[in-house]
Amino acid sequence: MRAAWVGLAVVAADQATKWWVLERLAPGESVAVVPGFVYLTRIHNPGAAFGFFTHQPALLSGVALFLLWLAWRNRQFIRRQPVGARIGIALGLGGASGNLIDRLFRGAVVDFIDPLIWPVFNLADACIVSGAAILSWFIVFRRGGAGVQDA
Repeated sequence: MRAAWVGLAVVAADQATKWWVLERLAPGESVAVVPGFVYLTRIHNPGAAFGFFTHQPALLSGVALFLLWLAWRNRQFIRRQPVGARIGIALGLGGASGNLIDRLFRGAVVDFIDPLIWPVFNLADACIVSGAAILSWFIVFRRGGAGVQDA
């Protein structure tokens, strides 16, 4: 149950940061946070990361809803996993939910973290990537699990 709070916190923080950006920046406007390194740049992304699946909100929303349904259906299995794995799942699902809310209510995902050397992203995206990395670590390296094991 604690991991569920992590997912809910991700959704709340993601939506709060997007609300702030929508209130403070015009579309396309950019403000330096660390000049030459990180900017806040408001864009509306009609697709997924790196421009994949542009203008396919039904597909992207369907994938997010399927993942949420799959987690709900397998909640007993998830509860038996190590706390770190559950947190990884919660981060990923929280991020997917935050972006799903944007697609459903705004028609596109609000992105605003602009490190200049990488496409603009948001807190939900960062949580999806972090959650996937944490979950991958548990799948590959945990004792007794699938993947690499101690010799």
